[in-house]
Amino acid sequence: MENYIVSARKYRPSTFQSVVGQKALTQTLKNAIDAGKLAHAYLFCGPRGVGKTSCARIFAKTINCLHPTASGEACNECESCRAFNEQRSYNISELDAASNNSVDDIRQLVDQVRIPPQIGKYKVYIVDEVHMLSTAAFNAFLKTLEEPPHHAIFILATTEKHKILPTILSRCQVYDFQRITIADIAEHLQYVASQEDIVAEPEALSIIAQKADGGMRDALSIFDQIASFTAGNITYNAVIENLNVLDYEYYFRLTDAFLGANVPAALLLYKEICDKGFESQHFISGLSNHFRNLLVSKDVSTLTLLEVSEQTARRYGDQASRCDIRMLYKAMDLTNRCDLDYRVSNNKRFLVELMLIQLCQLSMPSEPAQQSQPALQAVQPAQPATQPRQAQPAQPVAQPHQAQPTVQPKQAPSAQSYVPRPVTQQASAPRHGVPMPSIRINAQKEEPAPEKEKRNEPFTNEQLVEAWLNYAETITNEVALYNTMLSHKPTLKGVNICHVSVESTIQQSLILVSRDGLLNFLHNELKNDTIDLETDIKVSNERHISYDTTEILSAMKEDNPNIVKAVEVLQLELE
Repeated sequence: MENYIVSARKYRPSTFQSVVGQKALTQTLKNAIDAGKLAHAYLFCGPRGVGKTSCARIFAKTINCLHPTASGEACNECESCRAFNEQRSYNISELDAASNNSVDDIRQLVDQVRIPPQIGKYKVYIVDEVHMLSTAAFNAFLKTLEEPPHHAIFILATTEKHKILPTILSRCQVYDFQRITIADIAEHLQYVASQEDIVAEPEALSIIAQKADGGMRDALSIFDQIASFTAGNITYNAVIENLNVLDYEYYFRLTDAFLGANVPAALLLYKEICDKGFESQHFISGLSNHFRNLLVSKDVSTLTLLEVSEQTARRYGDQASRCDIRMLYKAMDLTNRCDLDYRVSNNKRFLVELMLIQLCQLSMPSEPAQQSQPALQAVQPAQPATQPRQAQPAQPVAQPHQAQPTVQPKQAPSAQSYVPRPVTQQASAPRHGVPMPSIRINAQKEEPAPEKEKRNEPFTNEQLVEAWLNYAETITNEVALYNTMLSHKPTLKGVNICHVSVESTIQQSLILVSRDGLLNFLHNELKNDTIDLETDIKVSNERHISYDTTEILSAMKEDNPNIVKAVEVLQLELE
């Protein structure tokens, strides 16, 4: 226990070959060493834990090696390599700019640059977290960094390249380190587990790699934490429990509920997730990523974008085969809009539950329409079979509104008694080549008749507002919509447009969801079937006027006379 070393230090790369996920960069450094074309200043930048400082140390060790190998690595046998491995080499100096960022620290470093190396050819100065240097320290470093002695090489490392002065950047060769991929991290963790005699499931290592966010140091730290928690047996369940990760099993079950239009199951699953303490916005983000993974699983060419284990990739492929691609597009749009509206929503849980209900409806909207249309087509041709000969002479009649309502009820019973023969003839007609479109065209010609019966009574803006509030009283159980309608009254735009301005997309969606019921109510209330609904989101351009305390108090006294009594009884003074 006394000699225990964490994995991040124990398995720190010591050669270019052992650096994970930076093959192109390490090969460039090796080629520069082999060709003897070394720059006097390098800048290693990139995210945390990707190997910047490690590569700087390996580079410093290799350029001073007396007998480098054929592959461009240090031999680890010469005096220079042994001094480096035993941390007693004077050819390498490291400066932590986070704690040594003053001008005096840089001047001390500049004074040391003049001393030539005792063993080897170069003295390497590694300045870590160089972006923490002050502006004065950067300026004091400029001249030495531009024209150092021939034996001095500077390697600057930083996680925030944008904070480096342009004058510094222009004097360095810049190397951008990439985030390490999930596959590379999981493979390296598997190697560490085999070296430490730890049993680890591939799914568990994949979750650790995702949690590390591209940093190997973070991944190894999490690995040590989970190994201690599980006593050397790292399982998937143990990882998600220890790291408080939402199991992707919930997303697969939710998608099954969406495909089956099972609203109760979706809502209960969401309740179970909330009961476990997961943040709803984290859940929305994970659900968006799940739909994205299903989308990329639909095409073989995009499978490389799926950063999961092989077993999970197979599950995504199975579920993606049951999902319509248009349904996935709409689902991604719904989750994205919910994520955008989540922060400004006052009822966050209702917003998420509304999204789940809408997702359940994606797989079933077209079925009722497909079932109802054939039924209408079967009934409508039967009516024109008796109507065309009688209706054509009756078309010039000047009272269509009085004739048609009385004719239709009378024709209904006769149509029932006469329908069987035309239906059997129509069913057999296509087999003999008799064209059907003529019958359907007649049926379509009769459809405009109800349009002539549309009510078009004129109404005023006051009547529109009154009807609007009357509808609001019928939906008092829907609190969000009720409050929205009370606080946003409509205005009459043009002849028959009911225009409503709201402040947010949530309020707009609440009104649009109840659009059909609202319009039906307004049509009947105002006896006008041409009324249409129009909504927009208004942007407030009002300027806030600052009032002093005297004006505020006087306004409060006008609104509530009891404030005057309170001031007198409590003997309050205005400051």
